[in-house]
Amino acid sequence: MSIPIASWNVNSIKARKDHVLRWLKANPVDALMIQELKGEAFPEEDFRQAGYESLYAAQKAYNGVAILSKEKAELVLGKLPGDDTDEQARYLEVNYKDLRLINIYLPNGNPAPGPKYDYKLGWMERLYNRLAELRRDEIPFLIGGDFNVIPEDRDCHNPKAWQEDALFKIETRQAFRALEHLGLTDAFRVFHNEAGHYTFWDYQAGAWPKNHGIRIDHFLTSPAITDRLKNCRIDAAPRGEEKASDHTPIILEVS
Repeated sequence: MSIPIASWNVNSIKARKDHVLRWLKANPVDALMIQELKGEAFPEEDFRQAGYESLYAAQKAYNGVAILSKEKAELVLGKLPGDDTDEQARYLEVNYKDLRLINIYLPNGNPAPGPKYDYKLGWMERLYNRLAELRRDEIPFLIGGDFNVIPEDRDCHNPKAWQEDALFKIETRQAFRALEHLGLTDAFRVFHNEAGHYTFWDYQAGAWPKNHGIRIDHFLTSPAITDRLKNCRIDAAPRGEEKASDHTPIILEVS
């Protein structure tokens, strides 16, 4: 028996609540990590009626992360350690069943160079420190969400167009690789090696119908969870819906 866990940047839960409810009805995953809530209000009761409990970290107008789960999850951390002055809602860590689930909305970082890029790299360093702590403590975990990182050339339609973008700059990819060097595995690449798989298509320039996308939504798994991997796939269908998010869900299955 497998446990399906999904991640989806919904680009406003207010605008996309019905999209999420429809998707959950058709894809009754055990847990769904949501990013970019864009507001302090969260429709807990709507999701409860659909069979899901909610934990979330939200802020006015921007950012925000939530975890929906069929059974109640236990909150471990509602913000990323390492900077008490950081008030952006981008991190949620919970215990669910026998899993440690971490949901992130990693900073975009553009324009780069600049203060926003410095914040992105600093945030990734803090994330590294937290995950290194979990590895030292031998706590199995999986981390999912919108990483705003294009790991390799095969993860974007036109690598040359992204060379100086914060999502693809060498320092960003080096920071992502450092996470992998903790012993973490890019779960999607366990099952899919070819190019052309994306999780984000811009609203402009016909990116979606042309499949001019990028893969920036990921699951990284610690070794004990990697050993339990059954599948990891991208469900592109929601991107084709009316008034869709510019991201689409990625689904992980563990035994």
